[in-house]
Amino acid sequence: MSAVAHTTAFLRLVKVEHSVFALPFAYLAALTVMFTQAEAGTGFLASIQWGVLGLITVAMVAGRTFAMAANRVVDRHVDARNPRTWSRELVTGLVSLRTAHVGSAVSLVVFFAAAAALNPLCLVLSPLAVVPMIVYPYGKRFTDFPHAILALAQTVAPVGAWLAVTGTFEGSLPAIVLGVAVGLWIGGFDLIYACQDTEIDREIGVRSFPARFGIAAALHTSTLSHVVTFALFTWFGVLAGFGVWFWIGLAITAVVFIYEHAIVKPDDLSRANRAFFTANGIVGIVLFAFAVLDLLLR
Repeated sequence: MSAVAHTTAFLRLVKVEHSVFALPFAYLAALTVMFTQAEAGTGFLASIQWGVLGLITVAMVAGRTFAMAANRVVDRHVDARNPRTWSRELVTGLVSLRTAHVGSAVSLVVFFAAAAALNPLCLVLSPLAVVPMIVYPYGKRFTDFPHAILALAQTVAPVGAWLAVTGTFEGSLPAIVLGVAVGLWIGGFDLIYACQDTEIDREIGVRSFPARFGIAAALHTSTLSHVVTFALFTWFGVLAGFGVWFWIGLAITAVVFIYEHAIVKPDDLSRANRAFFTANGIVGIVLFAFAVLDLLLR
């Protein structure tokens, strides 16, 4: 297999396109603080620090790639026993274990390099950001709440992006609120996704919230998580001083949340993937797009 083919297969393994979930919120945090730090009268586009935004992109994609590669490596034997996942690249041999290890290591190095290029605080904190990424794939071995570990890992993105711009925790409450919102959002839809594996998880001894408490309880908990998520998005909008366009975007996300939970039922998980991939992809993109529009028109 050629180097290009190896790389393509590795990117399929880590599903790099799923960066669409957290990346818009990292951009949202960064652009918000860039705009608020700009001199009075400075337009939105003039306030953007493109070099910093580029490094944030590199750090986000590299960090997520490392996390996904590590997850696939750790879970390859579990994936081989699950009919839903036994066609994954590490199970079928399309991607070798060596390629996965190399790709994971390169991604981690790039992540640390990007953090170092941003500022000293990002470099110092970068190992802490990696910890939940490593712990998450092992979580299903020792806790019924691995989704909470994933939520913690995702909370880092908006906070890290804010710190990438400011280099300090001073005034970072909006980013922390947004980070917790993103963590609960992703943790909540991971609960929906995990419902698909409830029976096989029980059979092979994999721990998860749905396997322990049932599908109905998982879906109810996911709904509650997303209600709190919406409240935190609202709080972030107030803290950051957003105007009418942000609130229009937030209203649209509310409709998407309602749709997401309406199409998945305890006795019908056939549309779980639509809720997971389509609906949640829309949430991040819509809220980011309307927030940017709001900043442009201020």
